[in-house]
Amino acid sequence: MPNQLDLHPISTALYFLPVETRVPLKFGPETMTTVTCARVCMTVQGADGRTAQGWGETPLNVQWVWPSALKYAERHETLKEFCIMLARAWREFDHSGHPLEVGHAFQELVLPAQLANLNRQRGPQAEPMPWLAALVCCAPFDVALHDAYGMLHGAPVYQTYAPPYMNRDLAAYLAPATDADVSFAGLYPRDFLVSSAPQQLPAWHLVGGLDPLSADELTGAEPDDGYPVLLSDWIERDGLNCLKVKLRGNDAEWDYQRLVAVGQIAIAHNVDWLTSDFNCTVTEPAYVNQILDRLVAEQPRIYGMILYVEQPFPYDLEAHRIDAHSVSARKPLFMDESAHDWKMIRLGRELGWSGVALKTCKTQTGAVLSLCWAKAHGMTLMVQDLTNPMLAQIPHVLLAAHAGTIMGVETNAMQFYPEASLAEARIHPGLYGRRQGMVDVTSINGPGFGYRLAEIERTLPPPAG
Repeated sequence: MPNQLDLHPISTALYFLPVETRVPLKFGPETMTTVTCARVCMTVQGADGRTAQGWGETPLNVQWVWPSALKYAERHETLKEFCIMLARAWREFDHSGHPLEVGHAFQELVLPAQLANLNRQRGPQAEPMPWLAALVCCAPFDVALHDAYGMLHGAPVYQTYAPPYMNRDLAAYLAPATDADVSFAGLYPRDFLVSSAPQQLPAWHLVGGLDPLSADELTGAEPDDGYPVLLSDWIERDGLNCLKVKLRGNDAEWDYQRLVAVGQIAIAHNVDWLTSDFNCTVTEPAYVNQILDRLVAEQPRIYGMILYVEQPFPYDLEAHRIDAHSVSARKPLFMDESAHDWKMIRLGRELGWSGVALKTCKTQTGAVLSLCWAKAHGMTLMVQDLTNPMLAQIPHVLLAAHAGTIMGVETNAMQFYPEASLAEARIHPGLYGRRQGMVDVTSINGPGFGYRLAEIERTLPPPAG
């Protein structure tokens, strides 16, 4: 008998919201100065004929999802084109169920074919758009689907991840590792969520590769907009206790000195935690190991402050099966770009990765299923940012609150484009500013993701496509 709580999508509206950074954000070989956020409104219909609308939003961070020598404009327009293709595909997707069921089916049955179609249209000589980019384009639709389900039934999203809402247990979606005494039969996502989500979370500040660390690095071209520029000023203003350091991954001396410089500032300002992010640019474990070993010998306190190491190696794990056990023997090693889904996390675990950085920008469905697989296999979790402004910030922080992370949540949109979220910040001030090193979720309430959208005064552009 069909579940009377099921839904199916019936229409979508897609909006592109351009955002410019106040300061450039460098990670890996590229620098971001502008981003387009894809915002989606999805209308769904329940089994009883009632309808509801849900919203989702994701930055189309071109440099992160599609690192390439291709011009930014070509990649950017291709991502937007693919979002328009997906808007049509979601409207035509004739599948009913719980959002995890519908979202999983779309990613298994529709998204690969849509990506293949796009890449055929680009021609045999064109560089194909990667799967990570496809996931990010799909994410705002999937987030909107989950939000719409909560709106339809008057329930917060995270309350719906168990019966009577869900039709199937996790065994329908996940398979355990062959060497693990794990079964997903009879278990649901709610079994892997924290029993009582915290109202405040420690906030990780991003130290970008171009961020000045001292006054003698200032050029005079920095913005004079009332927001800090120097790291020490950010620490003092926001009470920060966690710093994520972007590294190059192809210049070991620069990376080492950058970690030392940030570590010394952290120590001077009583900051406890650091993490290092190489953004997929390292090709040999020895590169990371030598930096860590040098820190142990020369800067043991800074070494001790490093909570984990994030994604040094190329994100295509199947093409780059690098044995990472020697790195994870030194520090917890977290997958980020590589963690497309639970199957990639399974492969990462085999290769020696010990933790997973979840992101809503790879779909809410994928994040929840990855969370469950990783926790069942004893892997540590983190929730990482895609510099999420506006609505994108809310599901992002909620995921961290319910996941049970190693330490809070990375959140850095207030560093790079704080003005973009002013409308949302009036309703959710604790989410768009960091106070005493924390973000606060107490303003989130109501069904779905608790956006309180009716109270947010934002004028949207005309729908795309």
